[in-house]
Amino acid sequence: MSDIIQLLPDSVANQIAAGEVIQRPASVIKELVENAVDADATTINVLVVDAGRTSIQVIDNGKGMSETDARLSFERHATSKIRKAEDLFALHTMGFRGEALASIAAVAQVELKTRTKDSELGTHVSISGSKVTGQELVSCPVGSNFSVENIFYNVPARRKFLKSNTTELNNILVAFERIVLVYPNINFTFHSNGVELFNLKAGSLRQRIIDVAGKKLNLEILPINVETTVCKINGFVGKPEASRKKCSQQYFFVNGRYMKHPYFHKAVTTAFERLIPPGDQIPYFIYFDVNAENIDVNIHPTKTEIKFENEQTVWQILLAAIKDSIGRFNDVPAIDFDTEGKPDIPVFDPSNKGGAMPKIDFDPQYNPFRGSHVSQSHVKPTENSNVSSWEKLYGGLGKQGGDTNRIAQDSTANLFNTDDDVIESKINVEEKSPSHYQFKGRYIMTAVKSGLMIVDQYRAHERILYEKYLYQIKKKNGSSQQMLFPEIIQFSPTESVILEKMFPELESLGFELTPLGGNSFSINGIPAGLDGVDIIKLLKNMTEEFSEQSSSIGDGINSSIALQLARSAAIPYGQVLSNEEMENIINNLFICSNVNYTPDGKSIICILKQQDIERLFH
Repeated sequence: MSDIIQLLPDSVANQIAAGEVIQRPASVIKELVENAVDADATTINVLVVDAGRTSIQVIDNGKGMSETDARLSFERHATSKIRKAEDLFALHTMGFRGEALASIAAVAQVELKTRTKDSELGTHVSISGSKVTGQELVSCPVGSNFSVENIFYNVPARRKFLKSNTTELNNILVAFERIVLVYPNINFTFHSNGVELFNLKAGSLRQRIIDVAGKKLNLEILPINVETTVCKINGFVGKPEASRKKCSQQYFFVNGRYMKHPYFHKAVTTAFERLIPPGDQIPYFIYFDVNAENIDVNIHPTKTEIKFENEQTVWQILLAAIKDSIGRFNDVPAIDFDTEGKPDIPVFDPSNKGGAMPKIDFDPQYNPFRGSHVSQSHVKPTENSNVSSWEKLYGGLGKQGGDTNRIAQDSTANLFNTDDDVIESKINVEEKSPSHYQFKGRYIMTAVKSGLMIVDQYRAHERILYEKYLYQIKKKNGSSQQMLFPEIIQFSPTESVILEKMFPELESLGFELTPLGGNSFSINGIPAGLDGVDIIKLLKNMTEEFSEQSSSIGDGINSSIALQLARSAAIPYGQVLSNEEMENIINNLFICSNVNYTPDGKSIICILKQQDIERLFH
């Protein structure tokens, strides 16, 4: 039998390794920017074209490389960061494996121009698919200039499965933010298709966080600072009022490296128990400084999962630090004792007998309905007036053999305001009573043929509005309500990119947004029916919802926008409803495509059967 095991060529081995290190254009940005940081650069410029598909360029003013180092840097496991295996447990650099440049060169066309401070000329190296296509001396500034073009050009299967430009650019910005938040002492710029998205000047950590996450966050974060023999923790955590349903601004860093750590995230959420609504998220930017010997960063190719030697101890320290920050800088709202300009209210003195009990003088014979200008026939109710009104409103509901499953169209007005497209109910509506009862401002209870139907009023209205808004987006017939005083909303650069991609869907609903520059927008119009809704918070939630989606703009973003609008505009718990309002909710619900569940799968209706009720009284 002939031998069948053979060594793979270096080009094939590099492509296999690249599959772990270089997953998408964002991975290239991460590796090249981290290398620039390790080279002690004080200015780093990143430029991408077509979300990195066409071109990625990273320019730094770091140490640069010699002619030999420039060529050797593209070999696998060639690194200046470590010398022996023991160095893995005392890392002080972002990179250490020596795989990044080799992996990038294996799946793209790469050019490097670099020069050291003590050299008059630099080196220009060209590599395509792991093959060196040219090397020459060149005049260039001190530092390194990496140009990566046509990523995955020789691996078409990988290039085919890249997401839309919007999604890939969002992933690039996320990777970029994770680095710039660690190094506020470095100047960063970021350009996408020639448009500047970031221009971050060196400064304090708080200023860098504000530049990345938006100016509004400056008023919503509290400082954290604790130092123990186990670790040092500093950074910022949001105030309770900064919580929201979804929050992408949650960062953990250890020794200058971004990490994901669900266990430590639980410590943050535990500190805010009973301070924020259940299910809400809080923004945080928390930095750990621990001995390099006590952590292991070499357990995942992306280096985002880090193992701590004493996780439980660090967890307790983090929990205590956050609680201390909340208590010290964000006391529970106190009573306002500012009395300037307020009326002077005397203190009650029971020994003072000088005050007399006030008397009320009124005419017990006075009747406002008596007089020459008011006819008694107008105020005297007829004996059957109420009965007649009731019979006209609910006539036919009690007749046997009548069409009891038909929803009264007169009392529900077409939900979608259209003549040609009507969503018909797919659920047979049971015979129900025209009278309803609201239980604790949360549930609508009504008698039906099989027993007692209980409807969650908020979820029912959410389902109704969701289908209404989704229909308006698809038909592009949403009506806009002009704002008397336009509001200004400020986004982070990442959120601004997402919002601009959502413009067509938002305009079809009735939003009118005007870019003002500097990631600011003017809200000139909003969809009709959103009175009392916090529009700024609503738009923030929409952008965060879409930023977490991997789908391209289409049905996914349409559903996301419709759901966020419905949640914001739905009748809140605790609002008292009249019988007519409850009747309209029930009728509108039963012409929806799904009456049983909300868009996110929560139950809307439950039926308490009559036999179960009777069993309770046995």
